[in-house]
Amino acid sequence: MTRVMGIVNVTPDSFSDGGVHAGRGPAVEHALHLVDDGADLVDVGGESTRPGALRVDADEEQRRVLPVLRDLVAAGVAVSVDTMRASTAAAALEMGAVVINDVSGGLADPDMCAVISGSGATYVVTHWRGHSAGMVGLAQYDDVVEDVCTDLLRRVDDLVAAGVDCSQLILDPGLGLAKRPEHDWRLLASLHRIVGLGYPVLVGASRKSFLGELTRRPDGTVDPPADRDVATAAVTALAVAAGVDLVRVHDVAVNRRAVACAEPPSAGSPFVATNTSSSTVRSAL
Repeated sequence: MTRVMGIVNVTPDSFSDGGVHAGRGPAVEHALHLVDDGADLVDVGGESTRPGALRVDADEEQRRVLPVLRDLVAAGVAVSVDTMRASTAAAALEMGAVVINDVSGGLADPDMCAVISGSGATYVVTHWRGHSAGMVGLAQYDDVVEDVCTDLLRRVDDLVAAGVDCSQLILDPGLGLAKRPEHDWRLLASLHRIVGLGYPVLVGASRKSFLGELTRRPDGTVDPPADRDVATAAVTALAVAAGVDLVRVHDVAVNRRAVACAEPPSAGSPFVATNTSSSTVRSAL
């Protein structure tokens, strides 16, 4: 069964909803709304990773994220924290986060491996080539599908060598991260290759710019991010058909319907999400 991760950006500059939920109260309210709409867990992030975004320091990231996390855990919500920093990950896990969603796959902070290996937490390993400010120039591939698969398996090997158990890992092909639209579409068309690597897979296509390019209007205008939810739902259905375990989306309600339409009734064991501080989110394969 494909599960749905709802996005909660506690940031002023995220590409789709920066500033809309940039505060403890609005962020918690939005997260609870996503849960009501059917989110299996919510992913809280305090630093934008859109192309060109500048980094914030660890103190600011934690000031944004940790109070929201505390309230959501108290409300019984399964929470993922979107961070590249080991210090933020450690604090989040201590407070009850069940997943660390690291867009750098452990490359941005050499201390991340130790935090994850010592926690037993689920860890999302995203394909990454560099920080947001310079990622556009890094979108160079011989064969994007082959390169992404090779890079992800290399990260798995490095993480396991550093003490992370392979059962903790979820792979993410990193759509839109150092990738041009044609790269994103090739990866989506080849999701079976990513799934075939033998690990649970997360796909995060929600409202990204390559979807805007797809739906460009005859006059040349591109739909703003908030108008890309139908295209996102179509990609969700594609991802479900390919066998991915988790989709990360802004509009949970419409994507929950896409999952229900695309997933056969006889789908396999569910992705398990529980809400205690010692729990992890795992694929029951």
